[in-house]
Amino acid sequence: MGKLSNISGKDAVKIFCKFGYVVDHQTGSHIILYHKARPTLSIPNHKELAPGLLRGLIRKSRLTVEEFLEKR
Repeated sequence: MGKLSNISGKDAVKIFCKFGYVVDHQTGSHIILYHKARPTLSIPNHKELAPGLLRGLIRKSRLTVEEFLEKR
């Protein structure tokens, strides 16, 4: 298993909130996170996120995978 496997959408939201993101709203199954200095993120509220999707969200938020996993 990779480092980014078995992370749910809700867990990802909790981790991104530790970096200053705020839950703005939810549209369908997607949770929209807002940060005034970083790009807005749209995270699907699934039981498990695909590692490639999660890696893309981390890259879009201008974080590294290591920084993200430290807050896990």
